[in-house]
Amino acid sequence: MSKDKAPKIVNLTSDQLEELLAQLRVQLNPATYALVEPLLQTLLWLMALVERKETTIGRLNRLLFGARTEKTAPILDPTAAPPPTPPRPKPPGHGRNGIAQYPGARRIPVAHPQLHPGDPCPVCHKGTLYRVKTPQVVVCIKAQPMIAADIYELETLRCNPCGAVFAAPAPPQAGTQKYDPNVGLMLGMMRFGAGVPHYRLAKWQKDFGIPLPASTQWEQIEKTVPCLEPVYETLLDLAAAGQILHNDDTTMRVQSLRKQIDQTPGKDVRKGIFTTGIVAQAQGHTIALYFTGQNHAGENLDQLLRRRPAGLAPPIQMCDALSCNPAREFQTILSHCLVHARRGFVEVVESFPQECRHVLESLAEVYGHEAHCKEKGLTPQERLLFHQQQSGPVMQSLKLWMQEQFALKNVEPNSGLGQAIQYMLKRWETLTLFLRQPDAPLDNNIVEQSLKMAILHRKNSLGYKTDRGAQVGDLFMSLIHTCRLAAVNVFEYLSALQKNEPQVREHPKLWLPWNYKASNTPSR
Repeated sequence: MSKDKAPKIVNLTSDQLEELLAQLRVQLNPATYALVEPLLQTLLWLMALVERKETTIGRLNRLLFGARTEKTAPILDPTAAPPPTPPRPKPPGHGRNGIAQYPGARRIPVAHPQLHPGDPCPVCHKGTLYRVKTPQVVVCIKAQPMIAADIYELETLRCNPCGAVFAAPAPPQAGTQKYDPNVGLMLGMMRFGAGVPHYRLAKWQKDFGIPLPASTQWEQIEKTVPCLEPVYETLLDLAAAGQILHNDDTTMRVQSLRKQIDQTPGKDVRKGIFTTGIVAQAQGHTIALYFTGQNHAGENLDQLLRRRPAGLAPPIQMCDALSCNPAREFQTILSHCLVHARRGFVEVVESFPQECRHVLESLAEVYGHEAHCKEKGLTPQERLLFHQQQSGPVMQSLKLWMQEQFALKNVEPNSGLGQAIQYMLKRWETLTLFLRQPDAPLDNNIVEQSLKMAILHRKNSLGYKTDRGAQVGDLFMSLIHTCRLAAVNVFEYLSALQKNEPQVREHPKLWLPWNYKASNTPSR
């Protein structure tokens, strides 16, 4: 077909598409069908989107390729040059990372070759030398494979007449197993923390001359699970008793689950597979949890809240306004994300620049007040009072302005701007909970950021192969991201759990990311 000739437009309904996919499922091999199905679903979704009258070219571009930024100034004036930033004072030092930035480096003490503490000073011959508490240091950074290997060549002797063989004993550092226990932890961090699939790790190791097949990698990762599970279960209990719970989900691929869904007849079968992220604020700590399967975010939150001790007040739940996000079985104090409400105006700023400017600048003022609260380290009650005094009038004025737009018929309710305004007015109480409840967050950004781990895994590794793989992935991601939120060295922490497995099983509450160093439990 000529490039200039337009193709014939074919309109399909959802039912017609399902019928077509059912026929293709039988005729095509599974691999080809797995490519064709999302292509047809995407085509139908795009056609429906284009037919909607509020869809603009700018909005379509953002939906397909993502927004480059949602900051207020670039959105309101994309052509304007960024404001000049005042020059920052030059930091002390030479700009390199200090010694404190290398907590994982091996420390090797080096003694002076001629002098010792207590010797007379070779310069003045009057005083005696003593050891300085802070020694001079030299940092040496080396390249090495991710998983290294040592080969111990044991000297072997043989008696010529009788044939007896005598081999040198292996040194203690050789260990008793071929694979060091930390190998599985490192592989788990690379697989689930960095999203690197097994086959890429296998190629990487082969390039260094140390083969590590994909099947072996999985075996080593699975061996580490028993020593991590007690802490994971403890984190679940702590999160369930948390004061603030953020939740959201993203799509995920699990091959075994997808095959099971495709083989289940009926139109009422749920076809979606998701990874839910839940970030809990509990006892002054932040806990990140992941759950992969067919449950939505609200259903996974219900499962977590079943662990909540009786008698506790309902927690604050922060989420966006999707109907699948709120908890159903348990009472929560629902709060909706202000950033999601703001995004409705970002998407129509090209069509309604003046109106959107008013809304975005008002919300920017509220976020400026929130930044002030964080900078000053205000207590929850002080923060609440500050927002009531400073952000309350701003939000009330914004509400009256939005109501006025409909009363004066300045905005068509079915337009993009009208829908964005209706979204905020309909959820005003949950969007402004921070004006009435101490500690209530403004947005759901913390869980959105945590879900980037799952999204990275989905993009790089194309999901999971089995349900078991998804469970192990959820466990590793939960521990890894909780460590990151607590500013804890992830590998050091997981290694400590591995080395002290009996003590961890007996007292898992003493081995959480924020208190494991203070534990006096001896290593085995």
